[in-house]
Amino acid sequence: MKIRRHFTSAWVELACAVLAMFFLVACNQSQPPTQAPPPAVTTEKVFVEFRGPWAFVVDPKDANSVLAIAPKAKGHRDLDVQASNETLLDAGVYELSLPTHSGPAAATSDPGIAQAKIDGQSLQRALDKKSARYVIRLPRPEEYLVARRHRSRLGPQYPPDASTEKAYATATSLRYNVSSLNGFSLGGTPDTGTFNPLLLQVETPTIRFIIAPAQEDDPHDKCDTHSRESFRDLTTLLGLTLYVDFPDNPDECHKSDPQNARPAKAEHSWRSPLERVAALWDGNLADVQTASLPDEGVTPAEASFLVSRDQAERFGQRLLAALYFFDHTGGDCEGPNIILTLAS
Repeated sequence: MKIRRHFTSAWVELACAVLAMFFLVACNQSQPPTQAPPPAVTTEKVFVEFRGPWAFVVDPKDANSVLAIAPKAKGHRDLDVQASNETLLDAGVYELSLPTHSGPAAATSDPGIAQAKIDGQSLQRALDKKSARYVIRLPRPEEYLVARRHRSRLGPQYPPDASTEKAYATATSLRYNVSSLNGFSLGGTPDTGTFNPLLLQVETPTIRFIIAPAQEDDPHDKCDTHSRESFRDLTTLLGLTLYVDFPDNPDECHKSDPQNARPAKAEHSWRSPLERVAALWDGNLADVQTASLPDEGVTPAEASFLVSRDQAERFGQRLLAALYFFDHTGGDCEGPNIILTLAS
């Protein structure tokens, strides 16, 4: 009897073990399969930098885009777009396309970037001024950053009050988080001619839109005349009543300031490279003196010497002109960039 009871107990234990295994397998099969975590999303910070007399405003036709606007003026070189490759742009309307980008398009700005209001009609007039402006449309950035500063004064009265003095942005970077450094392209329509879309090669995370002066300020000019003139061109294009002044300039600069409604004649005029080359070539600058023609009564040998000296000096002038033309580099405009807000 004890043997039968032990045998029955063993069968019960075995059955319980089988049932437990069955329920365990069924429970595991009812659980959803474990999924692998999604791959981490990698992003790159890219900066689109604008150097020169630029203003920025939200596109009235698309709140997710901004417009960068600058005058096309005779005192500047053509707009140069630089990445790993580059191209020159004529006046027109262009669009910079980016690869997939993330992050809030908050468009917050550094307090060093000047702010101003513009009405819709003035903005539209600026956009419609063919051959007189550059327009770059691009996505609304996450942030406006200062890329370069210069101390100046800015205000609606001329000359601006000293209380407005600060280090304003003279070059501005728009920051984006992008999924890749591939996929940047520039397209658009120049006001004259055609433009083939350009695939920008971005190997370092910066794209630059540069409007450089045709030449640096005259070294004898202590008034930053070109920077004043550039800012005047920008405010005139936009229909803004704003003036810039530089605290390190003497007060007498106000007399010859291009922003002044009735400026006096500048003591040292700001001349284009071609004008300077022509002056050097013809010997018309004050510091370029040419030899006079032989006076009557000199011997043929003396006359030949004087003519040779005259030719040598003229050759020196021409060489100086050529060196000036081919070796000259421009500086940066020191007038403030402006972020515009549409007046309600």
